[in-house]
Amino acid sequence: MTSQPSRLNAANALTVLRLVLVPVFAWVMLSHPDDVGWRLGSTIVFAIAIATDAIDGRIARKYNLITDFGKLWDSIADKALTGMAFVGLSIVGELPWWVTVLVLVREWGITWMRFAMLKYGVMAANAGGKLKTVLQSVALLLYLPGLPLMPSWLQWTAWIVMTAAVLVTLVTAVDYIREAIALRRRGPDDRGK
Repeated sequence: MTSQPSRLNAANALTVLRLVLVPVFAWVMLSHPDDVGWRLGSTIVFAIAIATDAIDGRIARKYNLITDFGKLWDSIADKALTGMAFVGLSIVGELPWWVTVLVLVREWGITWMRFAMLKYGVMAANAGGKLKTVLQSVALLLYLPGLPLMPSWLQWTAWIVMTAAVLVTLVTAVDYIREAIALRRRGPDDRGK
């Protein structure tokens, strides 16, 4: 049996940094939502935070720093950051609430399910989940500077990417539910015994 690397590593530190940036992003975005400078600032904070997702994964794989903490909390950090962006955009009236509610119910429902499945094993993010995060991130980056301020072609692009992100968000929920059913059928995780 191989032991896991320490939880105190660079990849997990970036995951924690992403979590810490969530309230910073929320404050910058919602403090002055009608100010172009503040909106650009919130977009930059979001871009830095979401970039840590790609960086922490690359570091974890390259230096064999993959831990159960990282597998679980990386996904939670992503959902906290993107969730705050969806909520913020709905608060300022630039994204319909039904989109935000649909995405958040899926995101937090799957997160709850992943926690519930821990006794059977850790459900790491799969390829569909990673695609979903990329599409959501791109859509949010297009929206965050202030959709009404953009030229119409960019608004249409943002809507198309957001639609794709929402569709992939829903489809990948089905994949995770199938994975949970298969994990449960295999039985409880006996690593701690």
